[in-house]
Amino acid sequence: MGTSSTDDAAAAFEDAPASAYDVWLFDLDGTLVDTEWSYTREVFDRVGDRIGREFTDREAEILWHGLGGSRNEQLREWGLTPPAFWDAFHDVEDPAARADATYLFEDAEHVADIDAPVGVVTHCAEFLAEPVMENLDIADWFDVVLCCDDDTGWKPDPRPLELALADVGADPSQHAGVYVGDAESDMGAAANAGLDGVHVERHEPGMRGHCVLGDRRVDTFDVLFSQSAASD
Repeated sequence: MGTSSTDDAAAAFEDAPASAYDVWLFDLDGTLVDTEWSYTREVFDRVGDRIGREFTDREAEILWHGLGGSRNEQLREWGLTPPAFWDAFHDVEDPAARADATYLFEDAEHVADIDAPVGVVTHCAEFLAEPVMENLDIADWFDVVLCCDDDTGWKPDPRPLELALADVGADPSQHAGVYVGDAESDMGAAANAGLDGVHVERHEPGMRGHCVLGDRRVDTFDVLFSQSAASD
C-alpha cells in the first residue's frame, strides 16, 4: 500500500526542526505556565460560595485545564450558566495572588531563544495575564500578546490568531507559522488559521480521557527545540 499525502505531510512535520518556522504563537496557561493547585482549589471554593454550588477536585481540574473540551459546554452539562460562572470566577481572582501562584514550565525557557516573531494568544483575561507574565519576567519574550475577549473572538475561532499574526506582519499563506497549545480549542484555532498545530500534553495519560489531535503531539518542548539545535 502506498503512503498517503497526509502521511507524507505528517512525516515532513515530524522531521522539521523548530528553526523552520517564520513565526511562533503560544497559548499561555497549561502550555507555558501553570498554577499551584492550592490556588486553583481556593478559587473554586470561592466561586462555589458565590454561585451556591460546590466543585470537586476533579471538576476544578477539568474546568481549570479545559480537559473536557469547551468549558462553556461543560458548564452547561453540569447545569450551570456560563456567564454567571465566569462573572464569579473573575470576581474572586486576585491578580497579585494569581501571579505569585503561577510558575513557568522549565522546558518553556526555550521560547526565549526563538529567532523569529513570537506571540501569545490566550483565553486568560488581560488583568491576570499581564501580572503573571511580568512576575515571571517573560513579557519581553513576546512581540505580541493577545488576550481573547468577545471582540476578538474565542478559540477555535481563528480570528485571535489572525490578529496576532497581523500584528507581527505575518501572513500564513506566505510564512510558515505554528501555534502551540494544550487544548482542543488551540489545535482547532491553529487549523482554522492555516498554521501547524503542536499539542503539548502536560497531564498524565488518562487524566484528559481522550486524545487531542494536532499536527504533532509532544510532552515537552525539549523535543521541538533539540531538533533545531541538531540542524544548526
